[in-house]
Amino acid sequence: MKDLHEYRVEIEWTGNRGTGTSGYREYGRQLLIRAAGKAELEGSADRAFHGDADRWNPEELLVTALAQCHMLSYLHMAVRAGVVVTAYTDDAVGTMRQEGLGGAFAEVLLRPRVTVADASMVEAARAAHAEARKVCFIANSVNFPVRHEPETLVAAGA
Repeated sequence: MKDLHEYRVEIEWTGNRGTGTSGYREYGRQLLIRAAGKAELEGSADRAFHGDADRWNPEELLVTALAQCHMLSYLHMAVRAGVVVTAYTDDAVGTMRQEGLGGAFAEVLLRPRVTVADASMVEAARAAHAEARKVCFIANSVNFPVRHEPETLVAAGA
């Protein structure tokens, strides 16, 4: 059997305004997200669903998980390919389609901007994105497309 990894989180709803869920507009969507040894995250629903815009919503966390997983997988693949990455940012966007009371993500677009140490590394740096996509646990776990529009830059003075 393959190695199994378990991830434990605790969520606590903190949006009871005194009457619980006595009506759709009578309760808050605020919650706390906890994991052992980590700082709490303040969560809520998206503002469109009566949530608190100052808190992380599950849709943002899903897009974040995909972007973070790709970045970490990419950095690993860059090392394997001999690519020295000096900077990495991503301006990711997820598109969700609401259908009735539910819905689903239609896609997530990752737009990583990678800076490499030398111009000779550009092609290998670009290829590392495809390799990273193959091994990203989160991207391999979703049932919608995760597209990539990477940009590769060369460090100044290289």
